Amino acid sequence: MEKENLTLDDFLSRFQLLRPQVNREALNQRQAAVLIPVVRRAQPGLLLTQRSPHLRKHAGQVAFPGGAVDSSDASLIAAALREAQEEVAIPPETVEVIGVLPPVDSVTGFQVTPVVGIIPPDLQYHASVDEVSAVFEMPLEEALRLSRYHPLDIHRRGHDHRVWLSWYQHYFVWGMTAGIIRELALQIGLKP
Repeated sequence: MEKENLTLDDFLSRFQLLRPQVNREALNQRQAAVLIPVVRRAQPGLLLTQRSPHLRKHAGQVAFPGGAVDSSDASLIAAALREAQEEVAIPPETVEVIGVLPPVDSVTGFQVTPVVGIIPPDLQYHASVDEVSAVFEMPLEEALRLSRYHPLDIHRRGHDHRVWLSWYQHYFVWGMTAGIIRELALQIGLKP
């Protein structure tokens, strides 16, 4: 059987029809949000960043644009859009927000809400030199292929945790970012 390509229309209808299932409540109290930027193309892409190696936390990791909610942010969505503008110069008015995924707890004590948004294909990204060392696009179909994520079970502070690991080109995608992408794939019901 020939493999079908995931189009933007396929992704949007699956995302909107298959609502996320919340399987547990987030425990952390401090709020943060990330933008999951899906690039509007016939074969859509997923925009990711690599954090600066000079950052105090999560240095060099692949991540979505995002961060802590500020008192000036009207909502979690506003926080994700503000952070995306600060980190990679995505104008908030160009993002078509299509929904959010259930929040996840970060190891740094934040409850992180992933905001899914569609962005135009012709944006000029300008990485904040203080926060981002690279901006890259991964084909969405490839990103959402469940078989690319491998579990690693670790024991930390008396608790067992499962961390997901993956590679794309020379980028190591793991931890919360890999977990969020994998949850998105599970939500829209793609096969491995």
